[in-house]
Amino acid sequence: MTGAADLAVIGNGRIAALVNTQGQLVWWCFPRFDSDPVFSRLIAGDEEKGLCDVVLSRQVDAASHYERNTATVVTVLTADDGAKVRITDFAPRLSHFDRLLRPPQLMRIIEPIAGLPRIAIRVRPTQFYGTPMKRQVAGSSHVTYGEPPLVRLTTDAPLSYIQQETPFALTRPLHLVFGPDEPFMGDIGSTVRDFLERTNGYWREWVRRLSIAYEWQEASIRAAITLKLTTFEETGGIVAALTTSLPEAPHSGRNWDYRYCWLRDAYFVVKALNAIGATRAMEQYIAYILSIAGNTDTLAPCYGIVPSDDLTEWIAPDLKGFEGHGPVRIGNAAVEQVQHDAYGSVILAATPMFFDKRLPNPGDESLFRLLEKMAQKCADLALEPDAGIWEFRGRKRVHTHSGAMCWAGLSRTAAIAARLGLNDRAAHWHGLADSIGETLLKKVWSEKRRAFTAAEGTEDMDASVLLLPELGLIDAH
Repeated sequence: MTGAADLAVIGNGRIAALVNTQGQLVWWCFPRFDSDPVFSRLIAGDEEKGLCDVVLSRQVDAASHYERNTATVVTVLTADDGAKVRITDFAPRLSHFDRLLRPPQLMRIIEPIAGLPRIAIRVRPTQFYGTPMKRQVAGSSHVTYGEPPLVRLTTDAPLSYIQQETPFALTRPLHLVFGPDEPFMGDIGSTVRDFLERTNGYWREWVRRLSIAYEWQEASIRAAITLKLTTFEETGGIVAALTTSLPEAPHSGRNWDYRYCWLRDAYFVVKALNAIGATRAMEQYIAYILSIAGNTDTLAPCYGIVPSDDLTEWIAPDLKGFEGHGPVRIGNAAVEQVQHDAYGSVILAATPMFFDKRLPNPGDESLFRLLEKMAQKCADLALEPDAGIWEFRGRKRVHTHSGAMCWAGLSRTAAIAARLGLNDRAAHWHGLADSIGETLLKKVWSEKRRAFTAAEGTEDMDASVLLLPELGLIDAH
């Protein structure tokens, strides 16, 4: 296995997968981001399961890259005699009859580009969070895996070679399509290549429409594509990560499932999408956030990509963890915590609806009334203890970050009221914001440190306090 930093992501707004520098598909949850991983090698410890790879005889080198301005990954494997294999991985995303097609499929092209490479193709899917899919049923050009049939591999490669992992000479391009157990329509080779061309065309056109400055442009483009790949477009939810249980530090046990949507991310996500001009994704995400806020008086810190999903946390015993650093957790107990910053985050996320003139459906008094409910929560909870941004389990304090986000929610609510000409409401929320902001800053100021601390009653410092000037609570100068 290569390190967690040596992974490339492919996806299409419905599914996503990770490819390492050796061209191994090591992570793919199917049929959604938060589903059971079919490819789980990333967190399977030392076990060679939950993967799809190409084993090149006498390999001496591997190199991979993204196709420019796309979510397509190309890996080139080289043998000691100079023979080379190129592996191209992508998830189809393309226009089809005036609608966007994003099937839950992974497509892989394996082709010789030098010499006569000898390869074996290994396909070892898992289900039930780490149990190998022992049942394989071959058809004329496909293999179904799982019990009941869960995943179908459609291919023009020799099925016997794949099922037996038999080495063979690669003399022509081969095509593999992983997806649901459904018939594949059309010729696989021409279809996969057509989908590749159109998928790359989609991504390049999407990137072309972004507003990104020249400085650090390549990195910014890659970050923008990655952010889009974490969006579950059916609902608009954006997950914190596409993986579960990559450890914060070796043997720390702090391995969490981040395949869900944290409300505290809302402000930063909206700001990022706005900055690059991805307004449609921003609108979809705001709609997701507001659908949650409009359905409850008490916000949880995080939600599933379908907000009603159960996020009960449990440990998957058949997955030993990234490089053996377990446990592997499914679900997240943070959903049960009290984190007051969520209310301010919702208000900050919705604020562009009232000020951004590019948006076709601006915010109105009805939306403002919903935000006022969130603002009242901010006023009630800003100076109350909670688990904080770092989600401490079993400990509550009056956290600076949580209070600051509540203050920001009140401040933005006042600005929105003024924008709508509701001057009495603007004065009301401004008054509460001023009072709470002043009290909070007194509570968390340390004369000893000459700084604002992480929480009331502690001298601990916290990087999240650096957000105070960003939010407008203090002047950084």
